[in-house]
Amino acid sequence: MSLASEASTRVTTPEELSAPTAATPPPSTEGPTAGPPSAQPGGPRPHRPPVLPRILRGVLAGATKSAAIVALLLAWELAPRFGLVDRTFLPPFSEVAQAWWALVANGQLADNAEASLVRSFSGFGIAVAVSVPLGLLIGWYRPVADLLNPLLQVFLNTAALALLPVFVLLLGIGETSKISIVVYACAWPILFNTISAVRTVDPTLLRLAKSMDLSGPRVFQKVILPSSVPTIFTGIRLAGAYSIVVLVAAEMIGAKAGLGYLINASQYNFAIPQMYAGIVTISVIGVAFNQLLLAVEKRLSSWRVPATG
Repeated sequence: MSLASEASTRVTTPEELSAPTAATPPPSTEGPTAGPPSAQPGGPRPHRPPVLPRILRGVLAGATKSAAIVALLLAWELAPRFGLVDRTFLPPFSEVAQAWWALVANGQLADNAEASLVRSFSGFGIAVAVSVPLGLLIGWYRPVADLLNPLLQVFLNTAALALLPVFVLLLGIGETSKISIVVYACAWPILFNTISAVRTVDPTLLRLAKSMDLSGPRVFQKVILPSSVPTIFTGIRLAGAYSIVVLVAAEMIGAKAGLGYLINASQYNFAIPQMYAGIVTISVIGVAFNQLLLAVEKRLSSWRVPATG
């Protein structure tokens, strides 16, 4: 029998059918065809959102947020000029801006703002360092709360400005009394928000932590502290506003520098535009400080899943 007839009568086995042949090599997993279609030279490019609509949305959002402030400044400028208010006591905003720039140029604004910021941040920092640990302790241990709660309620309902003469009598009119009144004003919102934060932690999280046999310090570290951050920062932001408001009032008594002193001296000298320039500066500092605290809170709460609705 010939080789041709032998080849024609040969039966192909299933193993040979499943085996790759030389004529049909297996597809290669290397080279440019291994990547996604978008990576191929002739494939479609990945979709990128256009830049212009994002810029327009950002501009529109900024304009919406600043519309109320622009309207206020416009009313401030036009009301005195049209005789709706006495411009002697409420000068146009342009005159206030000129007075503000004059204070910047001669260095008075920088010197007074520096004095106020040092006092305010010193008192605020001391209040945070004392009130947050104390609030965590009171909120976590019920016996401590039962012991201190009546006394704390008394101090909470005593206004800081009402105690300003007491601080002046006991500590004098120097820096100590001003920083102390700021500490007193800032301590209570931080303290009570911290206590509330600890007591309102989700009970499900606490039960889950206990079911995992976590020790008390670990539960405090892994559950209590992270869950308490937003409420604690609410108190810290309130204290940030109090630190500036109370300090300005304190600086109007016996101070020789500070924004409160600048406002009070301008009133006595009937330099009304300078007085309003000091008030505007306090407002700007307060807004900037609040935004800084919001950024810190966002950084510390980055683990939280944003609510959708």
